[in-house]
Amino acid sequence: MNAPADCRLIGRWRIVEADQWDQDYLDLVEPAYITFGADGHGEFAFGALNAGLTLEYARTIIFFRWSGSDEGTEITGTGSAELNDDGVLEIELSFDDGDDAVLRAQQDPSLIAG
Repeated sequence: MNAPADCRLIGRWRIVEADQWDQDYLDLVEPAYITFGADGHGEFAFGALNAGLTLEYARTIIFFRWSGSDEGTEITGTGSAELNDDGVLEIELSFDDGDDAVLRAQQDPSLIAG
């Protein structure tokens, strides 16, 4: 699935805040990020969690299914990312084990998606 031409979320975003974790944990392995590609795929990494995304697009919101690993344990879930009026991306993650988290991200010009 290709992204609509007017989707404003395509690219790489720096995760700067989370309701469940502090910034030291978010940046444990590498600077926390989420990426949305125009090809229907993306990824995110924070703490010890790395996951690939399958995307569905709108202009200011993306819905996704994700799967990855957290310290070597397979983990999956769903989520959404919505662009707020102030330019901050609000990400809602639902883990298939029942946990939920909210993260916030900002576009970072030094982290441009390839």
